[in-house]
Amino acid sequence: MNAAGGPPVTSTQVQLFAVLDPEGTTVAALARHMGVTRQTAHQAVHGLVSAGLLEQIPDPASARQRLIRRTPAGERAHHQAERLLQDLEGQLAARIGHDAVNALRATLEAPWGPAPTPAPPPTSAPTPTT
Repeated sequence: MNAAGGPPVTSTQVQLFAVLDPEGTTVAALARHMGVTRQTAHQAVHGLVSAGLLEQIPDPASARQRLIRRTPAGERAHHQAERLLQDLEGQLAARIGHDAVNALRATLEAPWGPAPTPAPPPTSAPTPTT
């Protein structure tokens, strides 16, 4: 994306874009889909909001929640990324064959089960006093 003139994004932000529902998704749902903590998802969202690629809107189903969705600039970046991935896939197919690429896609798109639950942060043991 950087080489194509797109905004710089982290791997977490790329993953977020991949699981984002076009109508909007809560941060909690994004975290679950990504298998990360809410804090990690929130940080990724904040960076993409600051970059003008995402926006927060009120959730019509809940007055307390907000939905995260792409802005028009975010839609353009998403479509640009899709085109780049299609180009890369075409290059890969030219090297290993369309059948191998299709098998790879089927393997990667197979259900992997639920996302792993993030481990809670380690707690420090109390220091004995003498």
